[in-house]
Amino acid sequence: MKKLNAKELGIGALAGLTAALLVYGATIQPLLFILFGALSALPILIVGLGWGNMAVIVAVVAAGIVGTVAQSVYFGLFVVLLALIPAWLSHLANLARPASELGGPDNLTAWYPLSDIMLHLCGLAAVVIIVAGAVMGYSADLVGQVVDLYVKAVGEQQPSLPLDPVAIQKTKSLMLYAIPVAWGMIWVMMLLAAYYVATRIVATSSRNLRPREDIPSALRMNRNAIFVFLAAIVAIFFGGVVALIAAAVLGAFGAGFIVSGFASLHYRTRGKDWRLPVLVICYLMSFVLTLPLFIILVLGLYDVRKAISLTPNKNADTPKQDTKL
Repeated sequence: MKKLNAKELGIGALAGLTAALLVYGATIQPLLFILFGALSALPILIVGLGWGNMAVIVAVVAAGIVGTVAQSVYFGLFVVLLALIPAWLSHLANLARPASELGGPDNLTAWYPLSDIMLHLCGLAAVVIIVAGAVMGYSADLVGQVVDLYVKAVGEQQPSLPLDPVAIQKTKSLMLYAIPVAWGMIWVMMLLAAYYVATRIVATSSRNLRPREDIPSALRMNRNAIFVFLAAIVAIFFGGVVALIAAAVLGAFGAGFIVSGFASLHYRTRGKDWRLPVLVICYLMSFVLTLPLFIILVLGLYDVRKAISLTPNKNADTPKQDTKL
C-alpha cells in the first residue's frame, strides 16, 4: 500500500474541511441544498482523481470529524454519506488493468468505462435523494402544506383571482412526484458537472491518474441502466412510498440518459457545417419545451454502449485510443 506523506495528508484534510463547510452551508440555505451538496463533491473528487485512494480516505474522515465537531454526530454521518459518493466515483475512475485481460494488446492499459461510472453516479444520486426525503419527512402532507402556503400567498396578493380547489388538488398530486424527479435530475447533472470540472482541474495540474477522455464519444449509459429506468416507470404507478422511490430513480437515471443523448448528439454532428446552430437550438428548446428533451432522452436510450479508454503502458509508445464493447 502506498505510504501517505504529510503533503497528501494535509491536502486530504483540507478537502474534507472544505466539503464539510459546503454541506453545512447547504443545511443553512435549504433552497441551495442541491447546489452546495454537489459543490461539496468537488474537493473530494479533485483529491481522489489527483492523489488517489489514501488521500481521499483522509478527506472523508476529516469531513466527518469536522461535521461532528461543528454540529452533531448525526450531521457528521450525513457529511460522510455525501463525501463517500465522490470518493467512490474517483476510486472507480482510477481503476485500470492490462488491456490483454480484455482481449486487447499487451502494451495498453484499460480504464474503468465512463458508462459504468455513470451507472454508479445515477444510482448513488437516487439513494441520496431517497435518504434525504426520508430524513426530512417528505410526504403528501408536506407537499400539500407547501402548495397551500403558495396558494394563500397568491390569494393575498391577488384577491380577485379565482382559485379552483380541484386544480389545487391536482397540483398537489403532480408536485408530490415531480419534486423527487426534479431533485434526481438536478443532483445527477450537478454531480456530473463536478466530476467534469474535477477532471479538468487535475489534468491541468498534471496530477490526473486517469487520462483525459473524449467526452462526446465516451459518455454513454450502461445497457443495464435501461432496465432500471423501465422498472422505475412501472413502479411509479404503484403509488405510495414505492412511487416516491421510483420517482427519485426515474429522475436520476432519466438525467443520465439525457446527458448521454446530448453527448451522442455532439458526437454525431462533428464535422458538420450546421453543427453549432443545431446544438444551440437543441439546448435552448430543451430548456423551454418538453418534446426536444424527450427526443434527446430517446437518443440516450438508443445509443447505449461501453467505451473503454486505452492508454499505453509506461514503457510503450502506442498512441492513446478508445474501443467499444
